[in-house]
Amino acid sequence: MPTDSNRAARELLAFYREAGVDAAIGDSPVDRLADEAPRRVPPGSEEPRAGNLGAPLSLTRPERSEHPAPGMGRTVAPAQPTVAPEAAVMAAREAARSAATLEDLRAILERFEGCALRATATQLVFADGNPRARVMFVGEAPGRDEDIEGLPFVGRSGKLLDRMMAAIGLDRTSAYIANIVPWRPPGNRTPTPQESAICLPFTLRQIELADPDVLVCLGNPSTQTLLATNEGITKTRGRWFAFHTGTRGIRAIPTFHPAFLLRNPLSKRFAWRDFLAIRKALAQAGS
Repeated sequence: MPTDSNRAARELLAFYREAGVDAAIGDSPVDRLADEAPRRVPPGSEEPRAGNLGAPLSLTRPERSEHPAPGMGRTVAPAQPTVAPEAAVMAAREAARSAATLEDLRAILERFEGCALRATATQLVFADGNPRARVMFVGEAPGRDEDIEGLPFVGRSGKLLDRMMAAIGLDRTSAYIANIVPWRPPGNRTPTPQESAICLPFTLRQIELADPDVLVCLGNPSTQTLLATNEGITKTRGRWFAFHTGTRGIRAIPTFHPAFLLRNPLSKRFAWRDFLAIRKALAQAGS
């Protein structure tokens, strides 16, 4: 029979999992809120206090100890220098332009180091579905399930998206699905504008190479990033926008993200209207 301590441990782990904590950063738990024990300073070697102008202040960083402090696990290597955001965006643009096919683009993204999210994600989540489909759905970023499986929209919101597509006669063999950011942000947080800007050249090239007739922006981050608008999703959803793929103009429509609909089921009626408009546009484009 489980003890109270075991039950409490399971409840704590469940809380961490729901909060997005899925990786440990040390071998032993450390109470980082505890007060540090006062250090004993040998007589005659007192350290300079604030306001003691007689002792010079050192501006250099202390050398890293080769032996980790108790409870801190293995020694952590110093952080690598980060690439300036502007330089990362320029590198992304140049790399994306060099991709002649979607396979090339995926391989380039696998090697791209300009976005720090790749260091915390399990793997790249590039796309799913049929790259020759006439409709392309673009969401925000992968979640935990997507990070594990390497495919977009496979969790609860993905299952809802599948049902929404099925309602207008689509499935993953007749639609192409991707995200603005192909790596999972820690804790499933919203990608920062900087992260979206760095990944945007790859997404634009992905849309150009897929060349759909209709582009569906799922949620506010996707809509604002791809359609260059500051309006919220409640104002933009259901409206048609002109989008240039790089080779031709196509129609784009924003709608609510399935994850939003799971939290706000009353908004499904608006998403249904949007999907009916998508079905009508595909029928007109095919005639």
